[in-house]
Amino acid sequence: MSKTLLYGATKIDETNSAYAPIESLAAFQWKNRVFILFADKDNARAARQENQLLSDRAALDERDMVILKVSAGNVRPLFGAADDLDGEAIRRDLEGPEAGEFAAFLLGKDGTVKLKVSEPITNGELFAIIDSMPMRAAETLKADK
Repeated sequence: MSKTLLYGATKIDETNSAYAPIESLAAFQWKNRVFILFADKDNARAARQENQLLSDRAALDERDMVILKVSAGNVRPLFGAADDLDGEAIRRDLEGPEAGEFAAFLLGKDGTVKLKVSEPITNGELFAIIDSMPMRAAETLKADK
């Protein structure tokens, strides 16, 4: 399985596009973490990922998540609210997979890509990655007060 974790850099090079906010998803910046699922054909991996994610809605809500499915240029919100999004622009901005291929991306609240996977990821893995992010750690500290 291919996983690329992108948030571990100690110094962000703002000239590097890997650290630039995703323009087509700017409406979510500083409000939500966004998980984008690409699956253009009926795909067992996409269905497994979708079912897995939606099995713990409370955890998604607690982490301010929005889940989007991009298919054939269309965007369908699976969890959270999303309006007027362009699936082709999202695919282009994320350098997403060719039509018919599976991939998933996690964007942090800063609007940058934090994780890219080519196989489904478990909720435990996803939530551990999110919970290890500095912004999430700060959120949990505020909630404890």
